[in-house]
Amino acid sequence: MYKLWATILKDLQILTRDRVGLIVMFVMPIVLAVVITATQNSTFELVNKNKVSLLLCNKDTGDASRELVTAIEKVGMFEVKKVTAGETEKQLSDRMHEKDALVAIIIPPNFSARVDAKAKATAAKALNNLGLQTDTIKINNDSVQPISLLYHPVLQSSFRQSIQGALRSTLQMVQSKQVLKSIYLSLNETELPPALESEIINNQVAINEVPISRDGSKTIPNATQHNIPAWTIFAMFFVVISLGSNVVREKLSGSFIRLKTLPTNYFLALFSKQITYLFVTLLQACVIFAIGIWLFPIIGLPKLNLPTDLAGLFIVSFICGWCAVSFAVCVGVFAKTQEQANGIGAVSIVLMAAIGGLLVPSFAMPESFQQVIKLSPLHWCLEAYYGLFLEGGKLKDILISILPLLAITILIQLIALFGLKRKNLI
Repeated sequence: MYKLWATILKDLQILTRDRVGLIVMFVMPIVLAVVITATQNSTFELVNKNKVSLLLCNKDTGDASRELVTAIEKVGMFEVKKVTAGETEKQLSDRMHEKDALVAIIIPPNFSARVDAKAKATAAKALNNLGLQTDTIKINNDSVQPISLLYHPVLQSSFRQSIQGALRSTLQMVQSKQVLKSIYLSLNETELPPALESEIINNQVAINEVPISRDGSKTIPNATQHNIPAWTIFAMFFVVISLGSNVVREKLSGSFIRLKTLPTNYFLALFSKQITYLFVTLLQACVIFAIGIWLFPIIGLPKLNLPTDLAGLFIVSFICGWCAVSFAVCVGVFAKTQEQANGIGAVSIVLMAAIGGLLVPSFAMPESFQQVIKLSPLHWCLEAYYGLFLEGGKLKDILISILPLLAITILIQLIALFGLKRKNLI
């Protein structure tokens, strides 16, 4: 026991001298967690707080275009800036390049006439199907200009689709209102009363948004709940920069050979390193979780809510840390230089994070990647954490993620052992 304690103290002294490794293991993940959580939180709350600037050029003077403008303003997603009808598409583009707005909408001059004609034609078809004879109305679609949606290239595809969805909803509402007016006028020969129009149009079924959870909680997960577990795992695996280099340094300096001459076993030194860096990974988890709980609310980000099963959280953190340490030892065993250990370790972690769902959600990946995802230990780490943080599960609920992670960890340990024997280091 004394030998183990002395070896742990030696490893702690070596660790405290590795300032670059400490920065990579603690400072970098904290910065990533704060910056990325802040960015994603702004995206999640875009509809409620931050609005997209939009230039609106209405070249039409009819009722339908005015209703469309009103509907766009009521969406709540845009900060509408109305421009004169005389502005051209080129002028709007120049204003957008000057960052005056990210989106612009041009309503063509014949918009109201098109909507009115289409509404009358649809109403006529509906009445004919009911056995009521009406005049057939034809629409010349070739002469109708569509609404133009200009967007700045910085907007991503998913965000543009959200904007298009909001615009289509407002268009559908305006068109449906015109159809309703036409049918009412054809049947009653009077205009649709505003009160009845409002009652029919606004009589929508409410949507109750309920996240599924194992503990029955109705709390909607925020950006912090998604990002803190992910970047905690990322931080744990980056111990490879310090531990991998440490193992390589001992090989190159001849420490392995000197250890063979001492009345001890190298397995004791290797076990000491794993205990030391396992403590570091648990400390990383505590630090990042503490930042999510206490610092995030101060800087205006959502607070991290810890899962109810704290024992399960500790076990998951312990196994994730052990897997990270095992991977670092394995890299150090097979790398020939410290540069190789740092390069291979950093690149492999980024790749495993990418295919494991830390950088891109696993459900968004192509079907061909769904089996490759399961090879990444970071995927199982993330699934275990998400089962606690997002789904409100307990330890028994995430065994399906912990068991594969344990199997991968043991496999990595065996590969490292094989490498030590092959190099005659043990």
